Amino acid sequence: MSPNLAYATYSQNNISVESSEKLIEMLYEGVLRFASLAKRAIETNNLEKKSYWINRTVAIFSELINSIDYEAGDISYYLTGLYLHQIKTLSIVNIKNDSKKIDEVLHVTKELLIAWREETNYEMGE
Repeated sequence: MSPNLAYATYSQNNISVESSEKLIEMLYEGVLRFASLAKRAIETNNLEKKSYWINRTVAIFSELINSIDYEAGDISYYLTGLYLHQIKTLSIVNIKNDSKKIDEVLHVTKELLIAWREETNYEMGE
């Protein structure tokens, strides 16, 4: 799945994305949704669905990597490494059916979403 397909999925569900900040939030939410569905597929031994949802999750992380602004400094490189690590972890999940590894991806993404919401609310003066 191409990274642009992740964006297309969200833009078709939300015809107009108000801002790039909102898009990033939606991508994190998509990771949480798709990774949870992959975990459920592992638990029900549905290998086809597991692979499908993991591939969708990887596509979103790829889109997140593509959206990074390297002019923002060190955080950009940190996020790239973090996203790449999540992709690597998902590859392990796909091979070993390890739902505990998916829990790691879910935990990291939840923390990223919380931090992103706090940062964007702070920048908007809310």
